[in-house]
Amino acid sequence: MIRLETILTPGRSLVNVPGGSKKRALEKVANVIAEQVPELEMQDIFEKLVAREKLGSTGFGNGIAIPHCRLEGCSSPVSALLHLEAPIDYDAIDGAPVDLLFVLLVPEAATDAHLELLRQIASMLDRKEVRDRLRAATSSEALFQVVLDVQNEH
Repeated sequence: MIRLETILTPGRSLVNVPGGSKKRALEKVANVIAEQVPELEMQDIFEKLVAREKLGSTGFGNGIAIPHCRLEGCSSPVSALLHLEAPIDYDAIDGAPVDLLFVLLVPEAATDAHLELLRQIASMLDRKEVRDRLRAATSSEALFQVVLDVQNEH
């Protein structure tokens, strides 16, 4: 089983991120990932995430969104975690604004292992105490550490 800490890094775990709108938040995500993963293009990431949102919002409820997509040129799963400085409208299923985005990019030929990653993320973020810990993190390292700690609890 692929573990989240193997696809997420402190450099892709950001706090106090300016959001503004769903589109701007996805643009920021695409920039962060493209800076850290040179083989991926910012515009490709952004366009694929926006296209996936058009199929249906990835707003999961409780202030959480899990933007995800398959991406050509992506050789292995990549993740990013952003805590926005202020919640944004995200068309979430519960109508609540979103301030935590846990992003997952997977190869075009996604497998059951990639679906398992999505399940792991959703399961982790479904727990209120985990969401509270993520929101309380004041640095990239602290945000990443919450994910590490939660993974190690299981």
